[in-house]
Amino acid sequence: MRNPMPSSTRDDLLCPSSQPGIAGARVLGIVEHTDNGPDVLYLKEPLLATEEVLAMAAPLQPTEVFRIAAKCQTMNCPHFDGADCGLAARIVQILPAAVAELPRCQIRNQCRWFQQEGAAACQRCPQIATINYHASETIQRVIALPPILPT
Repeated sequence: MRNPMPSSTRDDLLCPSSQPGIAGARVLGIVEHTDNGPDVLYLKEPLLATEEVLAMAAPLQPTEVFRIAAKCQTMNCPHFDGADCGLAARIVQILPAAVAELPRCQIRNQCRWFQQEGAAACQRCPQIATINYHASETIQRVIALPPILPT
C-alpha cells in the first residue's frame, strides 16, 4: 500500500532503522535478540542518541542494541530508489506480520516506512534490527540491496 505524499513533506521523513551518527538521531527502542530473531521493545518517550546513550551499548555496536531513527538520508542510502524506500517495500512484501496491533511508536507520523507502506510496515517493524548477525534467509532477502545496473 503506497501513501502518496507531497514531496516537500516527504523530505522531512524519518528512517526507523537509521545509523547513530546522523544529526537529531533518537533511540526508538531496545533490540532483544531471541531464538526467533530480533524483537524491538519500543521506548515510551524519545531518547536522543547522544554519545552517552550510545556508549551504554558497549561493548556492542549501538545498532546491535538500539533501533535508531533519524532523518531519511534519501539519495545517500542504498535502499532509496529516488522516490521510495526499497527496504520498506521488501519488508512488507517478504516478511509476515510480527504483531496484529500496531506497536506504540514515537515517530509514526514522520516515518518513511509508514508513509510509504502504511500499517503493514508497522506490523513488521518489531522484527527489524539494523544489525543482525544471525539473520535468517528470509531476512537476508529483505535486506539485500538490488543489483546496480550499468547505465
